[in-house]
Amino acid sequence: MPDKDQPVAPAFLPYGKQDISAEDIRAVVDTLSSRWLTTGPAVSEFENAFARYCGAAEGVAVNSGTAALHCAMRAAGVKAGDEVIVPAITFAASANAAVYEGAVPVFADIESETMLIDVASVAARINDKTRAIVAVDFAGQPADYDALRELARARGIALIADACHAPGATYKGRATGTLADISCFSFHPVKHITTCEGGMATTDAPRIAAHMRRFRNHGIDSDHRTRELNGVHSYDIVELGYNYRLSDIQCALGLAQLGRLPEWITARQRIAADYDRRFAAIAGITPLQVHADRTHAYHLYVVKLDKAIDRDLVFSRLRSDGIGANVHYAPVYMHTFYQQRGYKHGLAPVAEAVSKSVLTLPMFPAMTPPDVERVVASVKNAIG
Repeated sequence: MPDKDQPVAPAFLPYGKQDISAEDIRAVVDTLSSRWLTTGPAVSEFENAFARYCGAAEGVAVNSGTAALHCAMRAAGVKAGDEVIVPAITFAASANAAVYEGAVPVFADIESETMLIDVASVAARINDKTRAIVAVDFAGQPADYDALRELARARGIALIADACHAPGATYKGRATGTLADISCFSFHPVKHITTCEGGMATTDAPRIAAHMRRFRNHGIDSDHRTRELNGVHSYDIVELGYNYRLSDIQCALGLAQLGRLPEWITARQRIAADYDRRFAAIAGITPLQVHADRTHAYHLYVVKLDKAIDRDLVFSRLRSDGIGANVHYAPVYMHTFYQQRGYKHGLAPVAEAVSKSVLTLPMFPAMTPPDVERVVASVKNAIG
């Protein structure tokens, strides 16, 4: 047996985690006891509630944020040979979804201080093959949608928001979910709300929403519940689709979680403000900037380290201290899959430089001021 006087190591602080309440569990159990486990009423209830939260006309629930992005690509008419402009710094799904449709991702550079897509870099990459622009709301801060919309509208290019980091954030007083032709969200456990795995696409266009609902259901023009309600058995497959459905069980969980999203965003913003205040007194570390015309939902809290500091060494020291540091992200085109497709280093110089200095620190609503103090003290010691 260990010595009773031996100090107990502090609990590991992950960079993000879910919060499951008794109410969430009851919602799941109630749905398990109901008639419908999938394609039932909880799906449309969750879609409608999430769309209302965003201020969008339509929500389409799917089984991941990646599926939402793929649905958006198909609904936007992206096809083989088209080009889709994507920021170099993002999770790979933002680009992979274009590849699924046979399109070519074109990587734009980022703003150094925010890591959001650089509008000037987007403009320089638009040509006759450009079919869509994917704006990523990195870490929880919206991109510059008015400037991107101006570029896209003049050329008939679709604007897709990868808002997986940013439910509840705002841009010039407008909520994420309403800022692009189609907006995509993720409900992975580390995100703002969870359905275990899951996602949502929002839009103000009923035609686009109907297309995405077909696409998530094998390209079929109706679902089982609709046919039962109408007393019919026949259906038609009108295009090639995928099985991207989200179950009623997961939608029930998402619906229960959605009620707490505003308070969770407030908590994230409070934690970020605490981090900002503490890091202001420490040399060598700089939090990402937030534009004055936006509010930040803080899926991630990301800092930049001075060039003289070895980021990977700091990362290792934090992990040794039980701090779940992470890195978001290396440029997408530097991964083996894209290197094998002919992408070369140097495509986005700012992204390549910034990616070597960034560090993601723990950020989840249940964090306490002592948790923040512990993370900051560990960072200070690691860079000292």
